[in-house]
Amino acid sequence: MSQFAQALLNWYAKAGRQDLPWQHPRSPYYVWLSEVMLQQTQVATVIPYFERFVRRFPDLPSLAQASTDDVLALWTGLGYYSRARNLHKAAQQIMAQHQGQMPSSQAELEALPGIGRSTAAAIRSQAFNQPAAILDGNVKRVLIRHQALNISSNDAKAQPQLWQLAESLLPSAQPGALDFANYTQAIMDLGATLCKRSKPNCPACPVASSCQALATGQQHSLPLPKASRTKPERERVFLLLSSPEGIWLGPDYGFGVWQDLWQFPSFASQSEALDWLAQQPLIVDSQPESWPRFRHTFSHYHLWLQPVQISVRLNGIMQASGRFTTAQDWPKLGLPKPVLSLLNQWQQQAHS
Repeated sequence: MSQFAQALLNWYAKAGRQDLPWQHPRSPYYVWLSEVMLQQTQVATVIPYFERFVRRFPDLPSLAQASTDDVLALWTGLGYYSRARNLHKAAQQIMAQHQGQMPSSQAELEALPGIGRSTAAAIRSQAFNQPAAILDGNVKRVLIRHQALNISSNDAKAQPQLWQLAESLLPSAQPGALDFANYTQAIMDLGATLCKRSKPNCPACPVASSCQALATGQQHSLPLPKASRTKPERERVFLLLSSPEGIWLGPDYGFGVWQDLWQFPSFASQSEALDWLAQQPLIVDSQPESWPRFRHTFSHYHLWLQPVQISVRLNGIMQASGRFTTAQDWPKLGLPKPVLSLLNQWQQQAHS
Protein backbone atom coordinates (compact mmCIF):
# COMPACT_ATOMS: atom_id res chain seq x y z
CA MET A 1 0.00 0.00 0.00
CA SER A 2 1.28 3.48 -0.83
CA GLN A 3 2.45 5.64 2.06
CA PHE A 4 -0.06 8.27 0.89
CA ALA A 5 -3.01 5.87 1.17
CA GLN A 6 -1.88 4.44 4.50
CA ALA A 7 -1.40 7.90 5.98
CA LEU A 8 -4.88 8.94 4.84
CA LEU A 9 -6.50 5.80 6.25
CA ASN A 10 -4.74 6.26 9.60
CA TRP A 11 -5.84 9.89 9.75
CA TYR A 12 -9.41 9.05 8.74
CA ALA A 13 -9.68 6.47 11.53
CA LYS A 14 -8.87 9.18 14.07
CA ALA A 15 -10.10 12.45 12.58
CA GLY A 16 -12.24 11.75 9.52
CA ARG A 17 -15.94 12.49 9.22
CA GLN A 18 -17.66 9.26 10.21
CA ASP A 19 -21.01 10.58 11.41
CA LEU A 20 -22.49 11.87 8.15
CA PRO A 21 -26.13 10.79 7.71
CA TRP A 22 -25.45 8.90 4.46
CA GLN A 23 -22.88 6.73 6.25
CA HIS A 24 -25.52 5.11 8.48
CA PRO A 25 -26.20 2.87 6.71
CA ARG A 26 -23.66 3.24 3.91
CA SER A 27 -26.14 1.71 1.49
CA PRO A 28 -25.96 2.09 -2.32
CA TYR A 29 -29.08 4.28 -2.26
CA TYR A 30 -27.76 6.58 0.46
CA VAL A 31 -24.32 6.85 -1.15
CA TRP A 32 -25.78 7.58 -4.58
CA LEU A 33 -28.20 10.20 -3.27
CA SER A 34 -25.50 11.95 -1.23
CA GLU A 35 -23.02 11.97 -4.13
CA VAL A 36 -25.58 13.58 -6.42
CA MET A 37 -26.50 16.19 -3.80
CA LEU A 38 -22.84 16.93 -3.10
CA GLN A 39 -22.11 17.83 -6.71
CA GLN A 40 -21.30 21.58 -6.63
CA THR A 41 -22.67 21.76 -3.05
CA GLN A 42 -21.02 21.69 0.37
CA VAL A 43 -21.69 19.05 3.02
CA ALA A 44 -23.19 21.48 5.55
CA THR A 45 -25.76 22.60 2.98
CA VAL A 46 -26.59 19.07 1.85
CA ILE A 47 -27.20 17.44 5.26
CA PRO A 48 -30.68 18.90 5.99
CA TYR A 49 -31.79 18.30 2.38
CA PHE A 50 -30.58 14.70 2.53
CA GLU A 51 -32.38 14.06 5.82
CA ARG A 52 -35.67 15.50 4.53
CA PHE A 53 -35.33 13.59 1.27
CA VAL A 54 -34.84 10.16 2.85
CA ARG A 55 -37.69 10.75 5.29
CA ARG A 56 -39.96 11.22 2.28
CA PHE A 57 -38.26 8.66 0.01
CA PRO A 58 -36.53 6.12 2.28
CA ASP A 59 -35.54 3.79 -0.54
CA LEU A 60 -35.11 3.54 -4.27
CA PRO A 61 -38.59 2.14 -5.08
CA SER A 62 -40.33 5.01 -3.26
CA LEU A 63 -38.25 7.54 -5.23
CA ALA A 64 -39.01 5.81 -8.53
CA GLN A 65 -42.75 5.88 -7.83
CA ALA A 66 -42.80 9.57 -6.85
CA SER A 67 -44.09 12.37 -9.03
CA THR A 68 -41.69 14.90 -10.52
CA ASP A 69 -43.34 17.64 -8.44
CA ASP A 70 -42.72 15.71 -5.21
CA VAL A 71 -39.04 15.25 -6.04
CA LEU A 72 -38.45 18.83 -7.12
CA ALA A 73 -40.31 20.18 -4.07
CA LEU A 74 -37.74 18.53 -1.81
CA TRP A 75 -34.93 19.96 -3.97
CA THR A 76 -36.16 23.56 -3.75
CA GLY A 77 -33.26 25.83 -2.80
CA LEU A 78 -30.54 23.24 -3.45
CA GLY A 79 -30.03 24.40 -7.03
CA TYR A 80 -28.77 22.58 -10.13
CA TYR A 81 -32.22 21.08 -10.58
CA SER A 82 -31.15 18.81 -13.44
CA ARG A 83 -29.60 16.68 -10.68
CA ALA A 84 -33.04 16.02 -9.21
CA ARG A 85 -34.60 15.26 -12.59
CA ASN A 86 -31.77 12.86 -13.46
CA LEU A 87 -31.97 11.24 -10.02
CA HIS A 88 -35.66 10.56 -10.54
CA LYS A 89 -35.13 9.18 -14.06
CA ALA A 90 -32.24 7.00 -12.87
CA ALA A 91 -34.36 5.51 -10.07
CA GLN A 92 -37.02 4.55 -12.59
CA GLN A 93 -34.36 3.11 -14.89
CA ILE A 94 -32.87 1.03 -12.06
CA MET A 95 -36.29 -0.37 -11.22
CA ALA A 96 -36.95 -1.26 -14.87
CA GLN A 97 -33.52 -2.54 -15.91
CA HIS A 98 -31.80 -3.74 -12.72
CA GLN A 99 -34.66 -5.26 -10.70
CA GLY A 100 -34.53 -2.34 -8.28
CA GLN A 101 -30.90 -2.97 -7.30
CA MET A 102 -28.22 -0.33 -7.74
CA PRO A 103 -25.69 -1.69 -10.26
CA SER A 104 -22.08 -1.98 -9.12
CA SER A 105 -20.12 -1.86 -12.38
CA GLN A 106 -18.60 1.34 -13.77
CA ALA A 107 -20.25 0.94 -17.17
CA GLU A 108 -23.73 0.26 -15.79
CA LEU A 109 -23.52 3.17 -13.37
CA GLU A 110 -22.32 5.60 -16.03
CA ALA A 111 -25.25 4.52 -18.22
CA LEU A 112 -27.66 6.02 -15.65
CA PRO A 113 -28.77 9.65 -16.02
CA GLY A 114 -26.66 12.12 -14.04
CA ILE A 115 -23.83 9.72 -13.18
CA GLY A 116 -20.39 10.39 -14.64
CA ARG A 117 -17.03 8.73 -14.15
CA SER A 118 -16.21 10.20 -10.73
CA THR A 119 -19.71 9.77 -9.25
CA ALA A 120 -19.83 6.16 -10.47
CA ALA A 121 -16.45 5.50 -8.86
CA ALA A 122 -17.59 7.09 -5.60
CA ILE A 123 -20.62 4.77 -5.51
CA ARG A 124 -18.49 1.71 -6.32
CA SER A 125 -15.90 2.47 -3.65
CA GLN A 126 -18.18 3.63 -0.83
CA ALA A 127 -21.21 1.38 -1.37
CA PHE A 128 -19.45 -1.74 -2.67
CA ASN A 129 -15.88 -1.27 -1.34
CA GLN A 130 -14.41 -1.61 -4.82
CA PRO A 131 -11.04 -0.11 -5.87
CA ALA A 132 -12.19 2.98 -7.76
CA ALA A 133 -10.54 6.39 -7.89
CA ILE A 134 -12.62 9.56 -7.77
CA LEU A 135 -11.73 13.01 -9.06
CA ASP A 136 -14.01 15.69 -7.65
CA GLY A 137 -12.92 19.26 -6.94
CA ASN A 138 -11.54 18.51 -3.49
CA VAL A 139 -9.52 15.53 -4.71
CA LYS A 140 -8.09 17.48 -7.64
CA ARG A 141 -6.84 20.18 -5.27
CA VAL A 142 -5.21 17.61 -2.97
CA LEU A 143 -3.44 15.85 -5.85
CA ILE A 144 -2.28 19.05 -7.55
CA ARG A 145 -0.77 20.35 -4.32
CA HIS A 146 0.71 17.03 -3.24
CA GLN A 147 2.53 16.67 -6.57
CA ALA A 148 3.10 20.43 -7.09
CA LEU A 149 1.49 20.37 -10.52
CA ASN A 150 1.41 23.80 -12.16
CA ILE A 151 -2.11 23.46 -13.50
CA SER A 152 -5.63 24.61 -12.68
CA SER A 153 -8.26 22.15 -11.51
CA ASN A 154 -10.29 22.57 -14.68
CA ASP A 155 -7.40 22.26 -17.14
CA ALA A 156 -8.87 19.80 -19.66
CA LYS A 157 -5.46 18.68 -20.92
CA ALA A 158 -4.41 17.70 -17.38
CA GLN A 159 -7.40 15.48 -16.59
CA PRO A 160 -5.85 12.22 -17.90
CA GLN A 161 -2.76 12.89 -15.75
CA LEU A 162 -4.91 13.53 -12.69
CA TRP A 163 -6.94 10.37 -13.26
CA GLN A 164 -3.77 8.30 -13.60
CA LEU A 165 -2.37 9.84 -10.42
CA ALA A 166 -5.61 9.25 -8.49
CA GLU A 167 -5.65 5.59 -9.53
CA SER A 168 -1.98 5.08 -8.65
CA LEU A 169 -2.56 6.18 -5.04
CA LEU A 170 -5.41 3.79 -4.24
CA PRO A 171 -4.84 1.47 -1.26
CA SER A 172 -4.17 -2.22 -1.68
CA ALA A 173 -6.93 -4.75 -1.11
CA GLN A 174 -7.16 -6.00 2.49
CA PRO A 175 -9.45 -9.00 3.09
CA GLY A 176 -12.49 -7.94 5.08
CA ALA A 177 -11.37 -4.30 5.39
CA LEU A 178 -13.32 -1.29 4.18
CA ASP A 179 -10.18 0.45 2.97
CA PHE A 180 -11.52 1.50 -0.43
CA ALA A 181 -14.70 2.98 1.05
CA ASN A 182 -12.79 4.72 3.84
CA TYR A 183 -10.03 5.96 1.53
CA THR A 184 -12.54 7.66 -0.76
CA GLN A 185 -14.17 9.44 2.16
CA ALA A 186 -10.73 10.27 3.60
CA ILE A 187 -9.39 12.00 0.50
CA MET A 188 -12.63 13.98 0.13
CA ASP A 189 -12.46 14.94 3.81
CA LEU A 190 -8.84 16.02 3.45
CA GLY A 191 -9.73 18.44 0.68
CA ALA A 192 -12.87 19.70 2.40
CA THR A 193 -11.49 20.19 5.92
CA LEU A 194 -7.70 20.69 5.73
CA CYS A 195 -6.49 21.19 2.15
CA LYS A 196 -8.96 23.99 1.53
CA ARG A 197 -8.91 26.36 -1.40
CA SER A 198 -7.76 29.20 0.85
CA LYS A 199 -5.81 28.87 4.10
CA PRO A 200 -4.79 25.19 3.88
CA ASN A 201 -4.13 23.74 7.33
CA CYS A 202 -0.80 22.13 6.48
CA PRO A 203 0.35 21.45 10.10
CA ALA A 204 -2.62 19.09 10.58
CA CYS A 205 -2.32 17.37 7.19
CA PRO A 206 -1.52 13.64 7.34
CA VAL A 207 0.48 13.77 4.07
CA ALA A 208 2.30 17.05 4.69
CA SER A 209 5.69 15.32 4.87
CA SER A 210 5.41 14.23 1.22
CA CYS A 211 3.57 17.29 -0.13
CA GLN A 212 5.63 18.90 -2.87
CA ALA A 213 3.67 22.17 -2.82
CA LEU A 214 4.39 22.59 0.89
CA ALA A 215 8.07 21.71 0.37
CA THR A 216 8.42 24.37 -2.33
CA GLY A 217 6.19 27.00 -0.70
CA GLN A 218 3.45 26.73 -3.32
CA GLN A 219 0.60 25.51 -1.11
CA HIS A 220 -1.20 28.86 -1.39
CA SER A 221 -0.67 29.35 -5.14
CA LEU A 222 -1.70 25.89 -6.33
CA PRO A 223 -3.89 24.90 -8.06
CA LEU A 224 -3.40 27.73 -10.54
CA PRO A 225 -6.39 30.07 -10.77
CA LYS A 226 -9.03 29.23 -13.34
CA ALA A 227 -9.04 31.46 -16.38
CA SER A 228 -11.20 34.46 -15.58
CA ARG A 229 -14.26 34.86 -17.73
CA THR A 230 -16.92 37.54 -17.69
CA LYS A 231 -20.33 35.96 -17.29
CA PRO A 232 -22.97 37.10 -19.77
CA GLU A 233 -26.06 38.82 -18.38
CA ARG A 234 -29.68 38.12 -19.27
CA GLU A 235 -32.97 39.81 -18.44
CA ARG A 236 -36.33 38.36 -17.43
CA VAL A 237 -39.61 39.88 -16.25
CA PHE A 238 -41.70 37.95 -13.72
CA LEU A 239 -45.44 38.59 -13.65
CA LEU A 240 -46.76 38.24 -10.10
CA LEU A 241 -50.48 37.78 -10.73
CA SER A 242 -52.22 38.03 -7.37
CA SER A 243 -55.88 37.52 -6.65
CA PRO A 244 -58.10 36.86 -3.61
CA GLU A 245 -57.35 33.16 -4.25
CA GLY A 246 -53.59 33.55 -4.03
CA ILE A 247 -50.76 34.07 -6.52
CA TRP A 248 -50.49 32.40 -9.92
CA LEU A 249 -47.83 29.73 -10.53
CA GLY A 250 -47.46 27.12 -13.25
CA PRO A 251 -45.01 24.47 -14.46
CA ASP A 252 -45.23 25.50 -18.13
CA TYR A 253 -43.14 28.65 -17.83
CA GLY A 254 -39.85 26.75 -17.77
CA PHE A 255 -36.89 29.08 -18.18
CA GLY A 256 -33.46 27.54 -18.73
CA VAL A 257 -32.46 25.22 -15.90
CA TRP A 258 -35.83 25.74 -14.19
CA GLN A 259 -37.65 23.34 -16.49
CA ASP A 260 -40.51 21.51 -14.71
CA LEU A 261 -40.34 23.88 -11.72
CA TRP A 262 -43.34 26.01 -10.76
CA GLN A 263 -42.78 29.64 -11.64
CA PHE A 264 -44.37 32.96 -12.41
CA PRO A 265 -45.09 33.67 -16.07
CA SER A 266 -41.82 35.16 -17.34
CA PHE A 267 -40.90 37.20 -20.38
CA ALA A 268 -38.00 38.93 -22.09
CA SER A 269 -39.52 42.39 -21.50
CA GLN A 270 -42.34 44.13 -19.66
CA SER A 271 -44.09 45.02 -22.92
CA GLU A 272 -44.06 41.35 -23.92
CA ALA A 273 -45.45 40.45 -20.49
CA LEU A 274 -48.29 42.96 -20.75
CA ASP A 275 -49.13 41.81 -24.29
CA TRP A 276 -49.44 38.24 -22.98
CA LEU A 277 -51.56 39.43 -20.05
CA ALA A 278 -54.01 41.18 -22.39
CA GLN A 279 -54.71 37.84 -24.09
CA GLN A 280 -55.56 36.00 -20.85
CA PRO A 281 -59.06 35.51 -19.36
CA LEU A 282 -58.27 37.88 -16.49
CA ILE A 283 -59.85 41.02 -15.11
CA VAL A 284 -57.07 43.44 -14.19
CA ASP A 285 -57.79 45.31 -10.95
CA SER A 286 -54.60 47.35 -10.57
CA GLN A 287 -51.81 49.08 -12.43
CA PRO A 288 -48.53 47.12 -12.80
CA GLU A 289 -46.31 47.63 -9.74
CA SER A 290 -42.61 47.09 -10.36
CA TRP A 291 -40.69 45.62 -7.46
CA PRO A 292 -36.93 46.15 -7.07
CA ARG A 293 -34.92 44.48 -9.80
CA PHE A 294 -32.39 41.91 -8.56
CA ARG A 295 -29.75 39.53 -9.88
CA HIS A 296 -29.61 35.75 -9.61
CA THR A 297 -26.36 34.04 -10.59
CA PHE A 298 -26.11 30.71 -12.37
CA SER A 299 -22.88 28.85 -13.06
CA HIS A 300 -22.56 30.31 -16.56
CA TYR A 301 -24.47 33.61 -16.53
CA HIS A 302 -26.16 36.30 -14.44
CA LEU A 303 -29.93 36.67 -14.65
CA TRP A 304 -31.51 40.04 -13.86
CA LEU A 305 -35.08 39.61 -12.67
CA GLN A 306 -37.72 42.31 -12.73
CA PRO A 307 -40.83 41.35 -10.70
CA VAL A 308 -44.05 43.12 -11.69
CA GLN A 309 -47.10 42.61 -9.49
CA ILE A 310 -50.65 43.01 -10.81
CA SER A 311 -53.93 42.30 -9.00
CA VAL A 312 -56.25 40.21 -11.16
CA ARG A 313 -59.37 38.04 -11.09
CA LEU A 314 -59.91 34.94 -13.20
CA ASN A 315 -62.60 35.34 -15.87
CA GLY A 316 -62.37 32.03 -17.74
CA ILE A 317 -59.91 29.19 -18.21
CA MET A 318 -56.19 29.93 -18.54
CA GLN A 319 -54.59 28.20 -21.52
CA ALA A 320 -51.35 27.33 -19.68
CA SER A 321 -51.51 24.84 -16.82
CA GLY A 322 -51.18 26.35 -13.39
CA ARG A 323 -53.31 27.75 -10.61
CA PHE A 324 -53.55 30.36 -7.91
CA THR A 325 -51.55 29.14 -4.93
CA THR A 326 -51.15 30.01 -1.26
CA ALA A 327 -48.40 29.43 1.28
CA GLN A 328 -49.93 26.03 2.08
CA ASP A 329 -49.24 24.88 -1.49
CA TRP A 330 -45.63 26.03 -1.85
CA PRO A 331 -43.89 23.27 0.17
CA LYS A 332 -45.49 20.71 -2.17
CA LEU A 333 -44.11 22.31 -5.33
CA GLY A 334 -40.67 22.47 -6.87
CA LEU A 335 -39.77 26.16 -6.77
CA PRO A 336 -36.64 28.01 -7.92
CA LYS A 337 -35.02 29.88 -5.06
CA PRO A 338 -35.76 33.39 -6.44
CA VAL A 339 -39.42 32.42 -6.93
CA LEU A 340 -39.71 31.19 -3.35
CA SER A 341 -38.08 34.38 -2.10
CA LEU A 342 -40.58 36.53 -4.01
CA LEU A 343 -43.49 34.40 -2.79
CA ASN A 344 -42.44 34.94 0.80
CA GLN A 345 -42.10 38.67 0.14
CA TRP A 346 -45.58 38.77 -1.39
CA GLN A 347 -46.97 36.81 1.58
CA GLN A 348 -45.49 39.29 4.03
CA GLN A 349 -46.94 42.23 2.13
CA ALA A 350 -50.35 40.59 1.84
CA HIS A 351 -50.54 40.17 5.63
CA SER A 352 -48.95 43.45 6.67
